[in-house]
Amino acid sequence: MTLRVLLADDQDLVRAGFRVILGMEDDIEVVGEAGDGLAAVDLATRLEPDVVLMDVQMPGIDGLEATRRVLGSSTVDTRVVILTTFDREDYLFEALRAGASGFLLKNASPEDLVEAVRIVARGDALLSPEVTRRVIARFSAPAPPVPAHRPPELTDREFEVLVQLARGASNAEIAKELFLGETTVKTHVSRVLTKLGLRDRTHAVVFAYENGIVAPGGV
Repeated sequence: MTLRVLLADDQDLVRAGFRVILGMEDDIEVVGEAGDGLAAVDLATRLEPDVVLMDVQMPGIDGLEATRRVLGSSTVDTRVVILTTFDREDYLFEALRAGASGFLLKNASPEDLVEAVRIVARGDALLSPEVTRRVIARFSAPAPPVPAHRPPELTDREFEVLVQLARGASNAEIAKELFLGETTVKTHVSRVLTKLGLRDRTHAVVFAYENGIVAPGGV
């Protein structure tokens, strides 16, 4: 399957560089380019790419607002990777809240750029361990004054899986902790994301901390 990618960046040279890098891959096709936020929204809506590589600072509307509009459309099944030269936490958290599935600095290697497209296209989230730690630190303090209850949409087992997800556990680690098979864990993870309307595991972490389901030292 060929992954269809839209490039959104106001710098022609940056787009050209990305196009060359991605064009060398047999399974990736650049289907469009946008030089500003409004054009990015328009092209994403019309072309319905698998992945948008979205710059933050662009004319018209910025990449964060463009991401909200693209992912807020019920007709588009697209994932967004935010690209920026600025390693700023406010961009990171706004991008996650906007629904982005990845956050990548522009000084990343060509290999990392290609892998980012493939990772988010298959439904996973793209955050480095360092960024994940910052997400958890941001949403884990202060601890909620009262323990949160299980979301009514989830079964007890699904709630247990959500807690483990929020603690950063892999499927293998969850399986070991809950005495389940990895295939069963994968099924539970999928159901948790679907029932809570979450795009991926990273947004499950954000959901859990924002709703007080996990706090430092316990549930």
